[in-house]
Amino acid sequence: MSNISNKQIQSKPKQRVPTRSKDSLGNLINNKILPLPWLLWPKEGRLIMGLIAFWSISGIFILGSASWWVANREMGDGAYYIKRQIIWLAASWSIFYLAINISLKKWLRLSGPCLLIGMALIAATSFFGSTVNGSTRWLIIGPLQVQPSELIKPFIILQSAKLFGQWNRINSDKKLFWLTIFASIILLIIKQPNLSTAALTGILLWMIALAAGIDLRYLFKTALSGILLGSISIFFNEYQKIRVMSFLNPWKDPQGSGYQLVQSLYAIGSGGIFGEGYGLSMQKLQYLPIQSTDFIFAVFAEEFGFFGSMLLLSFLLVIAYLSLKTSLNCKNNYSKLIAIGSGTILVGQSIMHIAVSSGAMPTTGLPLPFISYGGNSLISSLLIAALLVRSSVESTNLLVKNHSKSFLTR
Repeated sequence: MSNISNKQIQSKPKQRVPTRSKDSLGNLINNKILPLPWLLWPKEGRLIMGLIAFWSISGIFILGSASWWVANREMGDGAYYIKRQIIWLAASWSIFYLAINISLKKWLRLSGPCLLIGMALIAATSFFGSTVNGSTRWLIIGPLQVQPSELIKPFIILQSAKLFGQWNRINSDKKLFWLTIFASIILLIIKQPNLSTAALTGILLWMIALAAGIDLRYLFKTALSGILLGSISIFFNEYQKIRVMSFLNPWKDPQGSGYQLVQSLYAIGSGGIFGEGYGLSMQKLQYLPIQSTDFIFAVFAEEFGFFGSMLLLSFLLVIAYLSLKTSLNCKNNYSKLIAIGSGTILVGQSIMHIAVSSGAMPTTGLPLPFISYGGNSLISSLLIAALLVRSSVESTNLLVKNHSKSFLTR
């Protein structure tokens, strides 16, 4: 009897003591911060999130070098721009975490109304906007400067993906309505004038339409129309015409219209192979204008040289590859097109900024994502990055199933 009792006692399974703190932390990370446990994320999503974090943190250091001397001279505080950028970065990352926890289905439902609100705000800049360097792009709302043409970019991605992703299933009236809205947004941005952002928006829409399989004949005609519209804008805007002429030959007026580009080229050329070293740019010392926004790449190239510039281009190539890979992994047309559009903006805008700084494109105001100073650019860029990450997470099919339902065609 005692033997049976001993066996029964020995056969009782040992109870595990729960590690409550560890489990609570894991649940917090998996359920409150991330939309899906980190280990279940596709490798592309994890890489993109890590690279975006690296990109935005590196941007603070690059901005710090580019802006310190000017901030110290004009504001009496070398860290003036850095401190404000860090505040914007914290707010933008909060929006990023909120965005990756919202399904693309919900984002697509919001895209139409948000796009119309954004268009109204862009139109309002014509009447109530603040003019800086010849362009009226900002609305002053209390202590904030809002740039609607920057903040509207994520919703252009979403609504164009929604439109072209169901192109063959919707009626002609709906197609015409949204195409008219897109055309109106581009025309309003050109009116500011902001030809670079208008061109970037046109390229974005064209790329999403191409990825959606729209007939090449229509795309070819649209591209020709865009080139014609840009040419007309340049012809009738003396401000843009001067910039194009200075781009063709900046040394014709090196102290006037060509000054920005000449100083930018001096900075890039001074960098040599390996650069002058972090913080040691000379052109940022009162020579290169707008060095913390539109020409920040020139400061980067001077300090890190050809080698650093090639690393930056390689970094952008990796982002482009991961965006394409994410798009190919997505299970529905909408997610595929959102991933393509997000990659187009992040990489395309960066390439255009570098092209302007190096004289490959006419001088224009286009920030370098995550690096140039400005809260509007940071918020827009991180929201676009969040859409790309969310597309990757949803490609696992663990969060969203039967995503392309009839709600989009209502």
